[in-house]
Amino acid sequence: MDKIIIKNLEIFCNHGVYKEENILGQKFLVSASLNLDTRKAGITDSLEISVNYASVCSFINDYMKAHTFKLLEAAAEHLILALFAHFDKLLAITLEIKKPWAPIGLPVDYVSVEISRKWHTAYIALGSNMGDKLGYLENAVSSIKNDVNCRLLKISDFIITEPYGPVEQDDFLNGCIMIQTLYNPNELLAFLQHLESDANRIREIHWGPRTLDLDILLYDDIILDSDDLIIPHPEMHKRDFVLKPLCQIAPNAVHPLYKLRIKDMTDNK
Repeated sequence: MDKIIIKNLEIFCNHGVYKEENILGQKFLVSASLNLDTRKAGITDSLEISVNYASVCSFINDYMKAHTFKLLEAAAEHLILALFAHFDKLLAITLEIKKPWAPIGLPVDYVSVEISRKWHTAYIALGSNMGDKLGYLENAVSSIKNDVNCRLLKISDFIITEPYGPVEQDDFLNGCIMIQTLYNPNELLAFLQHLESDANRIREIHWGPRTLDLDILLYDDIILDSDDLIIPHPEMHKRDFVLKPLCQIAPNAVHPLYKLRIKDMTDNK
């Protein structure tokens, strides 16, 4: 992946655990490795289709001066989030914040925190069979779209499907979305469960009726099996109400376990 690299940008700002650091301030050094596709900009020699590193430096300088954090970890995390939100061509960022002459009571050149974050691709299934089904799905999509850690890329049509499982209940409205997210899988799960809770989702009956059901189907090409989360979703290959809307938005996505395209899995049902 192509990179733009910024080394040791000097900024005088007010971050630290001690009150004196917040009031008096000190020098910090910020370095950033910005991952993006520079191919078109390199061929055309056009700044408009790249990322202006002068603008990035100015943004970092302004952000670091406008905010005060106790921890370098917090400064780095919030700054990366702000960079992703402001510069939409960035695919991944590695950021290091150095604090020269940190007040640790010992001679030291500097201490620093370095973190790396990137956009991940995830596919999420949506379903509802209680109350205002369309409203629940649309509200969930809107909440995901408006979260700073997510970008909504594609949304399928919503389809009416018969309920899955042994419990008698109303028909479902189902769909799928494709997103980019900065959340790791467990953070994404927690975020989606929070949206379900906001929609008054009650988990009393397995495969029972629900106001809102949000399931992570795929996350990049990872295979994850934990007590809290299994990716790919273990039932997705059995469910037309998942495969059909997913095939509409990602026919060539590959199931990392079965090594089959979603289109092929759908056609073989």
